[in-house]
Amino acid sequence: MSKFQELKQRCYEANMEIPKQNLAIYTFGNVSAFDPERKVFAIKPSGVEYDELKADDIVIVDLEGNVVEGEMRPSSDTMTHAVLYRTYPELGGIVHTHSTCAVAWAQACRAVPIYGTTHADHLACDIPVTEVMADEAIKGDYEEQTGYQILSTLKDQNISVEEVQMILVASHGPFTWGKTPEKAVYNAKVLEELCQMALYTEQINPGNPRMKDTLIDKHYQRKHGKNAYYGQS
Repeated sequence: MSKFQELKQRCYEANMEIPKQNLAIYTFGNVSAFDPERKVFAIKPSGVEYDELKADDIVIVDLEGNVVEGEMRPSSDTMTHAVLYRTYPELGGIVHTHSTCAVAWAQACRAVPIYGTTHADHLACDIPVTEVMADEAIKGDYEEQTGYQILSTLKDQNISVEEVQMILVASHGPFTWGKTPEKAVYNAKVLEELCQMALYTEQINPGNPRMKDTLIDKHYQRKHGKNAYYGQS
């Protein structure tokens, strides 16, 4: 049995949530699970359909993207995940999908405005979007540059990966993360719902204002603040 069997199984189960939650079809999307002690992560193999995927197919790679264990090629997005884990080793999982509404906002190159309390329950700002990647970066190590593009946006907007666990890569699609791969998948589903709600809001009222700051702060703090009272202790 592989010494990475538990990590591979956890990654497999998280990946299988992607079609279950209607976040991707066929081979679209991937989930990775990070082991900070061994400095490796498990990730879906490239181009394998979810209904054919097995736990033993999951690939183990190091933080430079080198295959440590596995017979298949890892996801083409592996280096994007690697860049994020190298920078934020506190992350336990990363998800990339091509969910419909999130991709639509990414293709529009727009941040998702915070219109309502559902959004504020999860983050107290607009869902950020990166700049469109420069030609030089596209012609270079594209997937690694995607990771740096995400890092640049987080730095430029002074965004904490603990407080904001989702982003849209312009013209591409969403990435989410969390302390566990399960939380990263949860955030991918939440992101898709928030994108759909914002889309409907703008269709119903094209001039709808951003929700006022006092209401944003109330809903975010009651769930995430020092004196949070949402849920069970």
